[in-house]
Amino acid sequence: MPNHLSIPFKRSYTAPIRSSVRDYILHQTEEHPDAYKSDIAQWESLRVACVNTTGAQHSSDVGAFLKYHAQLVFVLVKLPSDINLEISYAHPFSVSASVPVTLPSLAFERASVLFNLAALYSQLAAAEDRSNQEGLKRASAYYQNAAGTLSYLTSSALPKLRFPADAEEIPTDLTEPFVTSLENLMLAQAQECAWQRAVADHYKNGLIAKLAAGVASLYTSSLDTIRSAPSTISSSLPSTWVTHLETKQRHFRAAAQYRKSIDELEANRYGDELRRLMDAEVEAKKGYNLVKRSSVAPAVIQDIKSLLDALQKNLARAQRDNDLIYHCNIPASTAIDPIQEVIMVKSNVPQGLLDPKSLIDSGGILFGDMLGWGAREAINIYNDNKRTLVKERVVEAAQMLDDEAERLLHSLNLPASLEALERPIGLPPSLLKKAEEVRLEQGPERIEAYLDDVQRLARRAMAILDEAMDILDSEASEDEAARKELSMSRPLSHEANQELVAKQQRYRSILLEAAKSDVTVREKWEESEAAIVNLTLDEEQLEALVPSTTVSIDGKISMANNQTQIYARALRGFLESLDDIKKDRSQLVARAQRLVEVDDIKPSIISAASTLNRREELTPAMFVDVSDAELAKYDRFIQGLAEGHKKQEGILEAIKSKNEQFLLSRKEDPAVKDREIVLHSLDMAYAKYLEITRNLDEGRKFYNEMASILSRFKEACKLWSNQRSQEAHQPKQRANLPSLSSPEWEAQEPPQPRGAALTPSRPKKKANLPSLSSPEWKTEGLVPPRSPEPERQKPSTTLPSLSSAEWETQELPPPPPPAERRGVKNAEETSALI
Repeated sequence: MPNHLSIPFKRSYTAPIRSSVRDYILHQTEEHPDAYKSDIAQWESLRVACVNTTGAQHSSDVGAFLKYHAQLVFVLVKLPSDINLEISYAHPFSVSASVPVTLPSLAFERASVLFNLAALYSQLAAAEDRSNQEGLKRASAYYQNAAGTLSYLTSSALPKLRFPADAEEIPTDLTEPFVTSLENLMLAQAQECAWQRAVADHYKNGLIAKLAAGVASLYTSSLDTIRSAPSTISSSLPSTWVTHLETKQRHFRAAAQYRKSIDELEANRYGDELRRLMDAEVEAKKGYNLVKRSSVAPAVIQDIKSLLDALQKNLARAQRDNDLIYHCNIPASTAIDPIQEVIMVKSNVPQGLLDPKSLIDSGGILFGDMLGWGAREAINIYNDNKRTLVKERVVEAAQMLDDEAERLLHSLNLPASLEALERPIGLPPSLLKKAEEVRLEQGPERIEAYLDDVQRLARRAMAILDEAMDILDSEASEDEAARKELSMSRPLSHEANQELVAKQQRYRSILLEAAKSDVTVREKWEESEAAIVNLTLDEEQLEALVPSTTVSIDGKISMANNQTQIYARALRGFLESLDDIKKDRSQLVARAQRLVEVDDIKPSIISAASTLNRREELTPAMFVDVSDAELAKYDRFIQGLAEGHKKQEGILEAIKSKNEQFLLSRKEDPAVKDREIVLHSLDMAYAKYLEITRNLDEGRKFYNEMASILSRFKEACKLWSNQRSQEAHQPKQRANLPSLSSPEWEAQEPPQPRGAALTPSRPKKKANLPSLSSPEWKTEGLVPPRSPEPERQKPSTTLPSLSSAEWETQELPPPPPPAERRGVKNAEETSALI
């Protein structure tokens, strides 16, 4: 049996590469998976060649691992690590029946392949015949390649291996302390081969001692690394391996002192010789006592026993000679010179790992024609950013400026007061146009129908929520009945479903707030119904409602004085200038929106990606400069709005000033005032019509989206209830149900049948729904409705991002007006809620 250790393989299991990759390409890219059939097939064949690691190993197997790893490097440039492809590997020191670690991570696959490549190198080294010089050379080279592979694993693959927060188990064999310990072990065994060659070639004892000290140092590094690691990691290395490391450490400390003692004898330093032999004997005894209490390889026991025998024999001889002949003082251990270490080996990273492109054959890089995931994500981020920028900084900003101007004009009764003066009889064209719009849309009937729709949708949403609670109530009743029949250690229903109940309460409060808003909208309709109905009258009937300024109500003839006409013409000029500004602003917004539709950053991203290292995993952050440069094209629209705002402020100030003069000049004209009042009331009725219909449109949209969210919540309650029911009916086989914060409660596939080839025994989790502790559940993207305000205002509450921890403690913001209910959809588009 050899006196060296070889690293066992991490056992792998089949992975659904074809289905997972096809699903990802179909749903996450703009391409069709059929275009990559050959790439997927090649990926599967490369993996199979590396998974089948049973039986004797051959040096030709190295090429399969290197080629597969090379392709994985480039695959991780094209695809993100998590494409919902679950990879399963067992711990190298686990028993065959143990449950493997399963992670949806291509980075996990790459790290495991590198680990198994290092294991292959170590097994090839251990299989070499080290009784001759050539065998020692090959073994040393293989060990150094194994150490280099582990070093590359630590520096290149492990930093990119991230574990989900809800992962049940992490692979302790793919942690830096564990891998570094194995790397030092491989170096120690390579150095031991160099020491063995020096002994066989009869090098000087002083040099052999230095080589032995180097071996001991490397074994010490390996032992210290694993012992200083957290217990979860250190305990994953078998105790026999730890004993082996310590035994080797003491063996070569003793061997170094022994060889140096021979050097001291040849130099006639008899006292130093004795001290070194005594120190060597102490180390050898400790090592021998250690192996007697542990199950290490017989060859290791024989080595330390042979060394101890030689030391005791030479120590007896040296003591006898010194007592009879030399009479030299024996110095303390600290008084003699330490043995200088000589390290002849290093971690030799295989060239195929350093330059994976050199291993790509004529088949080319897998998914070579696909745009890298980092570049695709950078495009998506840019598209989101440009839409948000235009929406918030252009569209909404322009609407706020329009609203500001409209509020001022309404407060000044403009342009109704001018139209009453300029058109003393008949109806102003603007009013006729508004009335025609309401009449053609059958305004009152439309509002009544919308009010009924909102009420029906509100009842439907509340019914879904009640059904979800009925499911929880039914489960609680079933749980209570089950407890009467048998003893259960699981939590009571009202304790286990606390998170679901809390979510229900939040949803219910949102629906109640929405109901209040609905009442407000209905009251607004009742207040304005008569005025809005007037707008549906024909032109003759409408004209009869509006007084003429040629004859006042008391029958007096009234004509506007010259000064009033002057002020009226000035006001009309300012209003026309304001209309021009609004028209220019509208055109600017339209141009910005058209640019958003045609703006394509893809060529720029592709160009930037081509300048980067093709082996480097591209991330969206690498394209921030490109994105910022492209977004700069929208600055001209923002600047144009700012210039228009400045002009508008000047015109509004002029309108206010001139309107005061206009009002003073016609202070004593009651006929004009009568006409103004009626025209203004009709104009306000039209504004109320637009406001109410907008509120009702957004209310219907809100309730439809709310119903979708509540349906998913109901399904979550049903799934949780089914899990509890199954547990209650299988008391002998059940384990404690996971907490609501655990992803295990989600839908699972049935376990594989016993005896299935190369399939993990643990069922795989499906990510159909997020875990109940997910931030997606905590926010649901919902902004509850707020009582409508007379005028449209921009919401003053800024919500934190969906990933923000503020949602954990922050109270729900005050509900926005129905006009803001669109936030439900926006948030849901940002994140898959359930």
